Amino acid sequence: MRIRPMRWSLAALLAVVMSSGCAAGSAALNGASSSAKKRPPNIIFVLTDDLNTNLLPYMPQVQQMQKEGMSFNNYYVTDSLCCPSRTTTFTGRFPHNTGVFTNSGDDGGYGAFNKNGNQNDTFATSLKASGYNTALMGKYLNGYDPKKNGVPPGWTDWAVAGNGYPEYNYSLNENGKVVKYGKQPKDYLTNVISNKGQAFIKKSVSSKKPFMLELSTFAPHGPATPAPKDKKLFPDAKAPRSKAFNEADMRDKPSWLKSRSKLTKAQIANIDNSFRKRARSVQAVDRMIANLRATLKAQGQDRNTYLVFSSDNGFHLGEHRLTPGKQTAFDSDIRVPLVVLGPGVKSGATNSKLVQNTDLRPTFEQIAGRKVAKSVDGHGLLPYLHGQGQADRKSVLVEHHGPNTAADDPDRQDAASGNPPTYAAIRNDHELYVEYVTGEREYYDLRRDPLELNNTAKKLSRQKLASLKAELNRLKSCKGTQCK
Repeated sequence: MRIRPMRWSLAALLAVVMSSGCAAGSAALNGASSSAKKRPPNIIFVLTDDLNTNLLPYMPQVQQMQKEGMSFNNYYVTDSLCCPSRTTTFTGRFPHNTGVFTNSGDDGGYGAFNKNGNQNDTFATSLKASGYNTALMGKYLNGYDPKKNGVPPGWTDWAVAGNGYPEYNYSLNENGKVVKYGKQPKDYLTNVISNKGQAFIKKSVSSKKPFMLELSTFAPHGPATPAPKDKKLFPDAKAPRSKAFNEADMRDKPSWLKSRSKLTKAQIANIDNSFRKRARSVQAVDRMIANLRATLKAQGQDRNTYLVFSSDNGFHLGEHRLTPGKQTAFDSDIRVPLVVLGPGVKSGATNSKLVQNTDLRPTFEQIAGRKVAKSVDGHGLLPYLHGQGQADRKSVLVEHHGPNTAADDPDRQDAASGNPPTYAAIRNDHELYVEYVTGEREYYDLRRDPLELNNTAKKLSRQKLASLKAELNRLKSCKGTQCK
């Protein structure tokens, strides 16, 4: 039988060539094969404890992330206290919607988190439902006891400590089994969770499932214990000295603050020592980031993973005459780093939009291709990460219950460190407005007064004050889409 040669028209040949060429070009531009496209992106979230932006100059790996990814320079937390802030991060909801305002007691800690049902509606439960392996390693919530409490819903892998602040002599709940660690160099907690995180990445890649890994360090929270190799670093480092440091005139401040005496030489020396310890303690965190990135590259997942770096709250060191601490509405405490790199994120970009930790859960859900939960008070940041616009916020909300008096709370502060009464505050791109339960107010025009030195609340016009109060009241009672 004679086989006829197949005849192609010039147009058909061109169509085939162009079609195949476009397909190949598309794959090359996206930096992934068709098989990789089918796998949703992975997420690694490194959450530090009490880290202020003034530590970033001591973290070269985070600086490298900034060069390769996007930095959000107007990122705020909903409370400058560990447990309320972390609860917001897990749930995407404000404290007034989670019922978690403190680290312990009826309105705080792990107990309140569970009592109010928050454990059943987090980014972990959402991503696990989307087929992700999900892991939390390090710190969870204040009040969690690894010996008494189990693995919460949503987590496929769990290695969590209770009192891990000293970095030694702690216990981890490892998927329900309590494992004790000692005081040898190999037991240093930041290194332990770094190694466990790398093992989790390898296991997830082998299982061919996308993964969400949160590595939650206790550093640089006090006592800010450094790894052995870092103990003698930065011998001459000092806390930054702005005009807010040991502020000259405090007469315009609220009563809880204006009675502070000027810092003594001994207090200043202690502040500088605290700063050095904090800088040393984050060196292991910085190395952890390098090791995570190396593992991702070795596993072929470096181009299919979003790496997120942040902190649960900031920290003050001498500003406004305050000794080391947090819990205030000043930028030192509520404004923290947020750095993201990953697929489609422009290198070296800075985003100045108002964003908040209510936005992290919906961002993770957007990355996973999952519909954002209706219960969320924030909005996802994926459009920003990919260079797209979206509706801007008018302001962000900060809610705090105080003063903090629980004797067993690792974040309890005395008056010198700053222990403000209950307040609610709004922060927009150029203003901070605070209302205290005492009836006192603070207002700072940050265009003229970026260091928050001059409280001009008493000089506000009736119209301006009414506008600020209306916005604060709107956010204090908002829920879901009302908060956006």
